Amino acid sequence: MDLGLKGKNVLVTGGSRGIGLAVASLFAKEGANVAICARNADEVTKVVTSLATKGVKSWGRAVDVADPVALKGWVEDAAAELGGIDTIVCNVSALAVGNSTETWENSFRVDMMHTVNSVAAALPYLEQSKSASIVIVSSVSGFEIDFAAGSYGAFKAALIHYAKGLSNQLISKGIRVNAVSPGNTYFEGGIWQTIERGSPDLFKTAMSSNPTARMGTPEEVASGVVFIASPVASRISGTNLIIDGALTKAV
Repeated sequence: MDLGLKGKNVLVTGGSRGIGLAVASLFAKEGANVAICARNADEVTKVVTSLATKGVKSWGRAVDVADPVALKGWVEDAAAELGGIDTIVCNVSALAVGNSTETWENSFRVDMMHTVNSVAAALPYLEQSKSASIVIVSSVSGFEIDFAAGSYGAFKAALIHYAKGLSNQLISKGIRVNAVSPGNTYFEGGIWQTIERGSPDLFKTAMSSNPTARMGTPEEVASGVVFIASPVASRISGTNLIIDGALTKAV
């Protein structure tokens, strides 16, 4: 299926590894120009170089997304480099699981406000697009209670609500907004690999909860993100796409 992404301009926060990297790579494979940001400059450079081999424009910069000024500058410079913005994928998470003052503050600044600030900076460019879309990466922890209840789950829930509200506010401008909620997603250097090594009992419990007897891959999540962001999904706005291999039981 042709998703209609050739020549589109896409921004992905946290695009150097895991789900963000898989999303950026699949967009590029579909012919979209891609800009990414992440904290590690060397990793950003490596990914940008790799994306360019797919015959698309690619650009990136090391950014702390918790810094609203730096984040706004990245969005504006990415729009200038690519020639506009058709899609922005807000993917970064502090992964601040817990109930301390620090985890609540980190989750607010990174998960919540990085998304709000990214959208605000991208809106003037999205309004000029003929196929504008926003994808906000949340989590199954945002609508079911699990080990991440507390700051992480609460702000992931807030992101789903934020996406739904935005979809209603922006549809008259031709801008679609959706959330995507992955279940357990395993990749090298990711949170589940860390848990596997440091908290094997929790990892075993999580694995036993997956009906597929495995965790998902970043590529599986990316397929959903890229599809729902694409012009082919033109009628889909305000939804929360759950990609979890039947892990959750909420209706």
